Order: sequence, then structure tokens, then C-alpha cells
Amino acid sequence: MAGLKRILSGMRPSGKLHLGNYTGALENWVKNQEKFQNFHLVADWHVLTTAPEQTAHIWEDTIEMVIDWLAVGIDPEKSVIFVQSHVKEHAELFLLLSMLVTVPRLQRNPTVKEQIRELHLEDRVSFGHLGYPVLQAADILIYRAHYVPVGEDQVPHIELTREIARRFNTLYGKVFPEPQPMLTVFSRLPGLDASKMSKSQGNTILLSDDPETIQKKVRTAVTDPQKIRMGDPGHPEICTVFTYHKKFNAAEVSEIEKNCKKGVLGCVACKKNLADKLARYLAPFREKRAELEKDRKMIRDIIEDGNTRARKEAQETMRAVREAMKIGRMPDV
Repeated sequence: MAGLKRILSGMRPSGKLHLGNYTGALENWVKNQEKFQNFHLVADWHVLTTAPEQTAHIWEDTIEMVIDWLAVGIDPEKSVIFVQSHVKEHAELFLLLSMLVTVPRLQRNPTVKEQIRELHLEDRVSFGHLGYPVLQAADILIYRAHYVPVGEDQVPHIELTREIARRFNTLYGKVFPEPQPMLTVFSRLPGLDASKMSKSQGNTILLSDDPETIQKKVRTAVTDPQKIRMGDPGHPEICTVFTYHKKFNAAEVSEIEKNCKKGVLGCVACKKNLADKLARYLAPFREKRAELEKDRKMIRDIIEDGNTRARKEAQETMRAVREAMKIGRMPDV
């Protein structure tokens, strides 16, 4: 993998993953590992920025999430899988980079503003939450990543990272490449209720769901509100179920669209077809996950090996950072 451009990508540990995680990230991660050197981060420190009281399940959530990563095809021989808090150099670089960005600049970040509104944190934003884009910049720059796969909503974070890299390189000499956002092709899959997909909203299909569970969940999916009876013409462009068909049942999309608009395809049949296709699509992941779950020590060993590989890279970067900044060394006598 030597000589390949680098990618840094990661997720907060959230346990078992859902279809939105797959279409927005994992699917691209699997494809990218053939063309890039990948570092995949379990961002456990980032959990603390919005839920500092919810630490008891971080490790179990990490294991469950990494199992899903492996089940969909992330190869630990090709991609470094590691836990953020096990590479302490992230914290050191975060501290140093935080000196290079102003508070007003952080307050203008649209993603942070949206998160504060969604979580109703207007009067209790912590220093760590306001500064988490700088921690994210440290996560990226410490591996001198060239690309970061993101959805459109995360592009402002990458632009801030690029600004910080430029600022550092101008002040101290070039150490960091300016990472580019790599936009995901199918970055947003709505939840079954047509809102943002989230386990906390109960509107997800998990990669590990069995066929019966998938059938039950798909039956609850929001469809075209104007299509009330079987013969009513539908508007697939506003139907959540049709959005799923476009991703997971591409071979039948044209026929489904045509029959829906004609009113000859009912929502019940359409949902049953989707559930069948989803169950078939996810079957290999479920089978691989079932095997992986039998050996959690192996999962831990994969993470520990990734931690070691990531730590080596981070230590090399920090040596370059300290040398450039002329900090942390004793003067000659």
C-alpha cells in the first residue's frame, strides 16, 4: 500500500449500524481500500462532545460497530482500524492546532450550529463541543490524509481543516497536505419516516436485521400521501420506498416507477418487494457478522493491531510537527 494517497474516515461508536451508514460511508470505504491507503477511526472522544455522561457503553458499541465494518468488507490487512483515544497524539495535535483558529471562526461553522439546534444546547455548549471541528482536523492531519470521504453537510469541517493546515504550514513550514473532501455518491438515505435516519428516531433498518424484522419495518415506511387507494396514480419522486428501490433494487426501478404512476402498483406490494430485495441484499452481511460475533477476541486483536499501526504514523507526524514548531525539545548547551 506504500505510495498510495491516504484517506482518513471514521464514525462515532454507535453500536450496530444501519443502511444510512452503509450508503453514506461503508460502501465507499470498501471501494476505496483498493485504490487508497485507508485509516478508519473509531471516534470515541467525539462522543463526549455531545454526551459526556454516556460513556458506559462506548467499548461495547465500538466492538459492534467494528464487526459491521468487517462484515461489509473492510479488510484490516488493507485498512487500518483503530480507536481514537488509544492514540494519544491526537490530543496533543488538537491542543496545538486549537491555537491557530479563533472562536468566532468556530462559531460560524454551519454544521456545529445545526447540531446545537437539533440537540437544544444553545445555553450549554461546552468548550469541547465548540472545538470538536479542530479535534476532527487533528484526526485528519495527524495521518497527513489527502482525502476525507464525507457527505455535503460535512464539507465545512474539511474546509476548516484545510484552513488550519494552511495556517500551520505558513507559520512553521510545510508539514501537512491540504485534504480534499471526497463526496459520497449516495450520501443521504432517509429514514423510514422520511426524516433523517437515526437509531434514536427508530426509523432505521440495521445491517444485521433478519428478513422478518425487515418486513415489519418496511411496512411502516412513509409513501406518497396522495396515493390512498390501489388505483390512485402515485408520485414516486416523493416516496421513501421508491428512494430505497433506487438504491437496492435498481433493476426494477423503471418498471416500478411506471406502474406506480399508472396506479397499477399498490404500496403494499411495493413494500413487500422492497423488503424481499433488502433481505437478499443484506444476507451476506448477516452471515459474515454471525461468524465474526463468535470470536470477539479476534475483533479486539484487529483493533489493537490497528492502534499500533496508527500510533506509529501519528508519532512520526508529531515528531515533524514539534521539529517544525521548535517546541518540546531542550536547547543545546
